[in-house]
Amino acid sequence: MSEALHVAVVTETFPPEVNGVAMTLGHMVAGLRARGHRISLVRPRQGPDETVTDAATMRTTLVRGLPIPGYPGLRFGLPAPRLFRRLWRADRPHVVQIVTEGPLGASAVAAARALDIPVITEFHTNFHAYSRHYGFGWLERMVSMHLRRLHNRGDLTLVPSHQLGIDLMRRGYGNIRVVARGVDTGLFNPARRSAALRAAWDVAPGDLVAAHVGRLAPEKNLDLVMESFAAMKRHAPRARLLLVGDGPARRRLEREHPGHIYAGMRHGEDLAGHYASADLFLFPSLTETYGNVTLEAMASGLPVVAFRMAAAAELIRHGHNGMLAEPGANAAYVRAVLDLIGRPEARGRIAAAAAQSVAAFDWERIHDRMEVMLREAIQRPQAPAANGPAYHFLPD
Repeated sequence: MSEALHVAVVTETFPPEVNGVAMTLGHMVAGLRARGHRISLVRPRQGPDETVTDAATMRTTLVRGLPIPGYPGLRFGLPAPRLFRRLWRADRPHVVQIVTEGPLGASAVAAARALDIPVITEFHTNFHAYSRHYGFGWLERMVSMHLRRLHNRGDLTLVPSHQLGIDLMRRGYGNIRVVARGVDTGLFNPARRSAALRAAWDVAPGDLVAAHVGRLAPEKNLDLVMESFAAMKRHAPRARLLLVGDGPARRRLEREHPGHIYAGMRHGEDLAGHYASADLFLFPSLTETYGNVTLEAMASGLPVVAFRMAAAAELIRHGHNGMLAEPGANAAYVRAVLDLIGRPEARGRIAAAAAQSVAAFDWERIHDRMEVMLREAIQRPQAPAANGPAYHFLPD
């Protein structure tokens, strides 16, 4: 039996916060603990009165944080180099796992390097691309340089897709490894479809519902969702658009498009029911590193229309289990939506193929891969060169 590991995890988001990074990390931590590994988690305090209870395989340290502009409810952690040195001298981990790249994560990398502890970093979010949507485009180059420098100080950089790994290699990142995402098919599956829920939306059995699940924010390319649905409605007048999620764009959307279904945040079986009760999934985001919702929608039996990037590029075969357009080709994206709704028999076949094609994407397989990566980082020679580790890409 392999030795149980002590993994120090540093993150700025964690459940019950609702976002792709928190969800993924929650699954990873639970999977590692179930295998007997011990987690020391450091993260910002989520509320002024928050307290945590430690367990035998999980210890949590809360640090100060500040609100993230444009992301209500989320905070970035302040640098804490002395805290990390004190914690890790008293209880040395086998490996440090940096989940988010803010000031807290950067100070953790520095502390781990000073103590000669192996480091894994994770690339979850295209912050350099997000800056364009929030009025900070002039910072894009600086943010890109910071991210590359931080990740190249680690022993391995984990990415969720091969496409992202290749892109980062071209931008000067080294030692890329792929750890994909899983989906709970017991939760997300076509059997969750609810006639009662569709009736509550004023949708008849033969009517079409197009769904979009995710943060309602500029970086999600919501204008193309609206454009695609408007074109769809010209061919299917009784069609409805379901928007699940919240965010800074919601108020504008409700004002400009009052006829859509705004379901707000949904969780667990309720969320799964919303997915399965729709008929197709619109996801034209151009900023995703993966897009967990693509996997959840496919598991729910929805034909996904997406750009050929991130999870969609790796999971979808155009015309077989979903529909793809080349990134940025808005007219082609709209045509793909119209092609899908214009062929009901093909849409049913694609829906069935979507669910079947992701049936084996269980989290246990992902946990296996993560455990391999942790052990690889521990076994690697430490202290990479000042210009970063040698470039190497290991496929999943």
